[in-house]
Amino acid sequence: MKRWAVLTVLLYALALSLLTVPALWLAFHPWKVPNDPLSRYAAIFQTWWYWLWVAVLVAGQALLLLLPLEIAERRFIPRRTLKIPCLVTGFLLANLLFAGLIDVLCAGFKEQGLNVFSYLIPFNPSLENPKGLEIIVAAIVTLLAFWIVWTIVFRHFADSDDPDSLLKRSVRWLLAGSILELLVAVPSHVIVRRRGDCCAPAGTFWGIATGISIMLLCFGPGVFFLFAERFRRLQPKDKETGA
Repeated sequence: MKRWAVLTVLLYALALSLLTVPALWLAFHPWKVPNDPLSRYAAIFQTWWYWLWVAVLVAGQALLLLLPLEIAERRFIPRRTLKIPCLVTGFLLANLLFAGLIDVLCAGFKEQGLNVFSYLIPFNPSLENPKGLEIIVAAIVTLLAFWIVWTIVFRHFADSDDPDSLLKRSVRWLLAGSILELLVAVPSHVIVRRRGDCCAPAGTFWGIATGISIMLLCFGPGVFFLFAERFRRLQPKDKETGA
């Protein structure tokens, strides 16, 4: 079963890598210029922050598969082990909510919309002209706050749901959240591109990338259970043949 879980994670990582350049091309290529080369978008593979984000998503997929792995192996699942899927689901939902907030701010207030995060820093002397570091710190604080809230929500669900129901609820909420976030991100990206904004398209594209990545992640447990079902069908034949 562990091999199937590893295969599921690898398939997810491969899907992210294969979709990266086409997604960048569709989001940023000059629509009025034909034959826009794809090679320049492949330069993202040389950036450390891209691989950091991929590593975070792959780790989230792996941690989210721990629960279905134990369910497939018919193990007894203590309540304390449900903390991991609650933390992972809370983190992913927090990113969807945060990305959706960035989409709305960029579409409504251009690049200046991101200055809203600077108000979260107490006694900040440069609220009217916040620095990049101040915005980043405030954004991280916002993301952590969302993570804590969503984790508490799913920890409450874990007290009443059995492991299988909790897993289905997590996947259902993540899938619905990613679809809802994309419904906000795509129109926002079209707005900022048509407006000719400088940095706002990067913010809205982040929302598109987050929505697509987490949507693909939701299919991981389903793919794993297909592998597990195939494994169960083949196992009796292996025993009969003595393999």
